[in-house]
Amino acid sequence: MPSLHGLLDKAISNGRLTVTDAKGVTHVYGGKGPGPEAAIRFTTPTVARKIFLNPELKAAEAYMDGELVMDQGSIHDLIRLFFANKRQFDLSASQIFWRGVARGLKRFQQNNALSRARGNVQAHYDIGEEIYRLFLDADMQYSCAYFAEGTETLEQAQTLKKRHLAAKLQLADGQRLLDIGCGWGGLGLYLAHVADIEVVGVTLSERQLAVARRRAEILGVSDRVKFELIDYREVEGKFDRIVSVGMLEHVGVHYLKPYFLTVRDRLSPDGVALIHSISTKAPPGITGPFLRKYIFPGGYAPSLSEAVSAIELSGLWILDCEIWRCHYGHTLRHWRDRFDANRARAAEVMDERFCRMWELYLSMCECAFMQGASNVFQIQLGRERDVVPLTRDYIAVEEARIAGRETEFLDRVVASAKQALEE
Repeated sequence: MPSLHGLLDKAISNGRLTVTDAKGVTHVYGGKGPGPEAAIRFTTPTVARKIFLNPELKAAEAYMDGELVMDQGSIHDLIRLFFANKRQFDLSASQIFWRGVARGLKRFQQNNALSRARGNVQAHYDIGEEIYRLFLDADMQYSCAYFAEGTETLEQAQTLKKRHLAAKLQLADGQRLLDIGCGWGGLGLYLAHVADIEVVGVTLSERQLAVARRRAEILGVSDRVKFELIDYREVEGKFDRIVSVGMLEHVGVHYLKPYFLTVRDRLSPDGVALIHSISTKAPPGITGPFLRKYIFPGGYAPSLSEAVSAIELSGLWILDCEIWRCHYGHTLRHWRDRFDANRARAAEVMDERFCRMWELYLSMCECAFMQGASNVFQIQLGRERDVVPLTRDYIAVEEARIAGRETEFLDRVVASAKQALEE
């Protein structure tokens, strides 16, 4: 009879996994090739069967519920071991079955209609700022940072990300900018200090909205930086610039076409839009069951082909496309390290099960970028072909100019987050 023992014996060749079952019997798998090592123990007699029938979801739930505990190494070591042998796991009968089911339910699972989008967003972002403060940078940037050398601190890399975005947007005084998915307001406030522009940031998170608005008040820019609790589909008017960082993942593949049509309709004739999203080098796929159920309900990182197909139908020009490969992996490593360092506090704020869930989330995502197929794209769009220079040389020039100005405002913008969160 097929069993978890047979699955592990066949799937694991790189690295080594030691499993002690609920009866105290130990089995060792792998060791044929180099790789991570981990030892786990099952605390209930039924957990092995559950994991065998649905490995990707039930192994995560077993760790969250204490049915799978680490005897050697960390949960990150176990996930690294899984990714080192992921291809073989993906070929298992149970994984093929559940991925087929998920593909069939893709439209339902990614239902981000107006009636459901707010609930999906709030399920993740409105759990309380204190948890996010335990691992994010001081500006509360909850998206991929930019590691030019790979040795930057998290704060430095997040500043480089904002500077890079600002340079591509080619901001000028008097412009009007729409920030779709504005988070806690850090990017919009940064851009409003790079140039004397009007910013409208939209979010579906009530808690993020309150912090963003208070930050604008603290900085004295509420007259030209406004944050609204509204869906991107309900925004009206025209904008010279549109930026969206880490929000496309909440749209859903079946809503990509209307999303880019909305970007087109909101963009002025000589406008520029910059869309930053998690993606993959692989063909279109699905969201993993753990992330879909526990972390990002309704979430899906579109493949580049899915995004480009929707853009083509919008009539927009793709002015530039940049692929970030390991940047999010480095970002997540910083987040995971910071969360681990503050884990005791996280357990006080939430509970132990939440901490295990968050460990899985951060570790899985880090490995997806460092060992898997995940990446990030930045697509620059316009209604006209010549609204940005013909070569990319202007980006570095603009970054240098902005860097020279940052000392005038950067510390104040970042400090506004701390003050707003502590009030």
